[in-house]
Amino acid sequence: MSIRIESRENPLVKRMVRLSGDRKYRKDMREMVCEGGKMLGEALLSGMEIHDILVADNADVSTEDLHRAEQQGARLHSCPAALMQKISNVKTPQGILFSCERPVAGLDTLQGDRFMVLEGLQDPGNLGTIIRTADAFALDGIILCEGCVDPTSPKVVRATMGAAFRLPIAAATMEETAEFFKQKQIPLYATALSDKSVPLTTVDLTRAAVLIGNEGRGISKKAASLSDRLIIIPMEGRAESLNASVAASIIMYEMSRK
Repeated sequence: MSIRIESRENPLVKRMVRLSGDRKYRKDMREMVCEGGKMLGEALLSGMEIHDILVADNADVSTEDLHRAEQQGARLHSCPAALMQKISNVKTPQGILFSCERPVAGLDTLQGDRFMVLEGLQDPGNLGTIIRTADAFALDGIILCEGCVDPTSPKVVRATMGAAFRLPIAAATMEETAEFFKQKQIPLYATALSDKSVPLTTVDLTRAAVLIGNEGRGISKKAASLSDRLIIIPMEGRAESLNASVAASIIMYEMSRK
């Protein structure tokens, strides 16, 4: 049985709008908001705890997924399509918004031996693409260090195409991350344009962590000093660098080769 909502002043609507736009609020509440039936399905498959679901009158959504979510404790709400249009942060709403737990792990929960580390990555599309690609190449997780865009922002989550629910994502300082890999005896390589950099094809990436830096500035001096080696993607063309998500994709492909 769904609860009818007609006003933007409704407390649930206000909460979802704030979750959508306020990074600190998402972190404090350990909650985020997502949009679309596909995302709901992915969240259910991952076992994510879903809190509230708001469905517009014209929404094309799986009743089976809604029933499963309700059985697992989610609260269902309905609203006019015009209201969904006002509270959604996309031009063409998909007719369903839901809040769920914020899937950010701690370093101590990460397992495996192939990771991407990101420092200062600011573009939501880049982060979402990297998460999606890491999931495609079956990496074991992503670690976000200082200055990264929030992985639970709606733009990032949309760009992951559901991978945000499948791939472990942790947040830690650069020092904590370097120590984590030192304890696991996993080499930490950093991509950088430097005369000390070696081609990524000359190092073994089948058991490694690779660091990608800020889109404009690259990695910090601190990150470079904490890394075991600097690497570079060999390029024969005239471009000096690649888009962060493109560079990460090439590196992850190399990491997946046996």
